[in-house]
Amino acid sequence: MTSLRFAKMHGTGNDYILIDGMKEPVAGPETLARVMSDRHFGVGADGLILALPPEREVEAHMRMRMFNADGSEAEMCGNGIRCLCKYVIDRRLAEAQPLRVQTAAGVLSLDYELDSAGRVEQVTVDMGEPILDVERIPVDVPELAWEGVPGHWAIGVDDECWIGVFVSMGNPHVVLFDEEHPELMPPDPDELDVRYWGPRIERHRAFPRRINVHWVKVMSRSEIRMRTWERGSGETLACGTGAAAVCAAGFVTGRTERLLRAHLPGGELRLRWDEATNHLFMTGPAAEVFEGVWTGPGNAQRR
Repeated sequence: MTSLRFAKMHGTGNDYILIDGMKEPVAGPETLARVMSDRHFGVGADGLILALPPEREVEAHMRMRMFNADGSEAEMCGNGIRCLCKYVIDRRLAEAQPLRVQTAAGVLSLDYELDSAGRVEQVTVDMGEPILDVERIPVDVPELAWEGVPGHWAIGVDDECWIGVFVSMGNPHVVLFDEEHPELMPPDPDELDVRYWGPRIERHRAFPRRINVHWVKVMSRSEIRMRTWERGSGETLACGTGAAAVCAAGFVTGRTERLLRAHLPGGELRLRWDEATNHLFMTGPAAEVFEGVWTGPGNAQRR
């Protein structure tokens, strides 16, 4: 395999391998994502992100392709796109404020803040409008048990019933609130067996593209705690599109306000669902861990 220069980055603990696809052409990114993301024999990450030029006639400064740790390609990634912003701006691959990035979920606008050294440290992403129509998420409704309270659907798993609210932020999410599951969700979200329930819900027959799963404890109308099982990556320390989905689900079900602070295992994200535009904005940090050269399976060299 030809050597590839890469950077390891994270947004609130959701970590990614970034490669400049303009200088480092990547053949077979699905396979490369699986090998490099392996935490024992590779670099270790939740996925791989390629920085690419936008497609013709698309009004954007950069294009992002994001691959999960299992090699599947995702439409969008909230934490990953903040990392891409830092990668692009810090390396002068583009110079624009805001930065417009083409994704499989559309073109998104990113405003960023610089630290004293002129490097990106905080990014606000215009995530666009949440999609609440279950067929567009997509969800195969006949495979669900029933719809109870409007907007809440029952997912039958192992003779148990999880009550979910579905949202798409360009990728599919199901939000599971604590009050709906007094017998399944412990008071402390850290005690929930996410690794057991996560893959069973992700691959439920009702979700033709699989789904991202979020368990949420409502602390107040402006603050929540959450844990995440990401489609294709497993449990992650944060999920930006997931936090946005939780903000939308909390507001439409009357649990939370349009301004929300989300506490995730990897840190904190701030969400704002703007009433005038119906766009949802997410603000959070982006950090670089190290750079390296990938020379083949199981062999990454730090520098």
